[in-house]
Amino acid sequence: MAPQSTNRRTFLKSTMAAVAAPMIVPSSVLGLGDSTAPSERVTLGAIGVGNRGRSNLGHFHEEKRTQVVAVCDVDQNHRESARKMTGLEQDASYNHFMDVINRDDIDAVSIASPDHWHVIHTIEAAKSGKDIFCEKPASVCIAEGRKMADAVTKYDRVMQMGTWRRSLAGCRTACELVRNGYIGELQTIECGVPEGYHVKGDFKPGHPVEPVPKELDYDLWLGPAPDAPYTPGRCHFNFRWLLDYSAGYITDWGAHYYDIGQWGNNTDHTGPVHISGAAEFPKSGLYDASVKHLIEYEYASGVRMVAFSSSDGSRYGMKFIGTEGWIHVESNDISSGPEGIAKIELKDTDTRLYTSDNHIVNFIDCVYSRGETAAPMESGHRTATICHLGHIATTLKRPLEWDPENEKFVGDREANALRERPMRGTWTI
Repeated sequence: MAPQSTNRRTFLKSTMAAVAAPMIVPSSVLGLGDSTAPSERVTLGAIGVGNRGRSNLGHFHEEKRTQVVAVCDVDQNHRESARKMTGLEQDASYNHFMDVINRDDIDAVSIASPDHWHVIHTIEAAKSGKDIFCEKPASVCIAEGRKMADAVTKYDRVMQMGTWRRSLAGCRTACELVRNGYIGELQTIECGVPEGYHVKGDFKPGHPVEPVPKELDYDLWLGPAPDAPYTPGRCHFNFRWLLDYSAGYITDWGAHYYDIGQWGNNTDHTGPVHISGAAEFPKSGLYDASVKHLIEYEYASGVRMVAFSSSDGSRYGMKFIGTEGWIHVESNDISSGPEGIAKIELKDTDTRLYTSDNHIVNFIDCVYSRGETAAPMESGHRTATICHLGHIATTLKRPLEWDPENEKFVGDREANALRERPMRGTWTI
């Protein structure tokens, strides 16, 4: 281990002991301010620096307590762009994620790979002693999410899921109003996401098989997913419309919205017990994730969460419906009926929820304090599980019963078989 890494980790360890009580420790409390010494910064490697990963990397690069020291992507164009943006030398740019994982001088990683890669990247990072910021959804299947959560606990890692709406005042306020009974007894949560697909890029009609471009390590892009011929519309942003890697808007936007539904419902460590629904799947073409869905989840408390796709953008987000009113929230936009509910000022005696106003900053705060993040792995896993439950129910076209404590379907071998996925070739976790 390099001397700089030893100094930094010694500093982080002593900081943790000194500030063990607070859940979040701002940089001003630590005395870091704008002049954090290089040996005291959190060194970070980024795995996946395409669309969302590059955005996250930019925020980490701007954070004064963080020093980006490595970027990794299977697409040379992505990693070269990220390398130039962060001012790194050529030898800090990698094709294979294990070259980042194996560096002893890296304290944390930012993971923004496709969903089917999250489990391997997260577990390997946790085993290597690195803290983790991982994009949503947590996993590509239920069993992998549980293994991720268990690894984060086993190796005592700080982890932040990329469900950044937990760091927005609007979502927090809405959930606090619900949790404190200002809409009466919660009965129903409605979660609306877009219909269809939002495809990025111009592709040939029919998505014909094409030669793999020289800048892309396509075999490594596939990784544990099933083997498939290369066509440009399969990779990068558009992976989310193929069931081998994701489940469309159910997991893409659903991971954000169901997460806030869980928060407002006070069910971060559990989930629904009954799931039913229907979905419309494409009958031809490359993309096979559902284009429309209507899914109903029921919790043991009797609360229902109804998830649906809509062409009406005003229905996107979460609507909490109670016996005395309702609250709708998307990001920081809140509306209610009666109108005055959204403007209520909480009392000192009311329950308050975890406060974070910047998802990236909150993660770095917690790397120093060793406190729990705004969107920890366990809640992220439970949210992703709801996404997967909905997809499984619509795939099997029948109602399902779920045991959230043991994370298994009740008396349903066929459904339980869909809790996990086989991995291609020699890939294992």
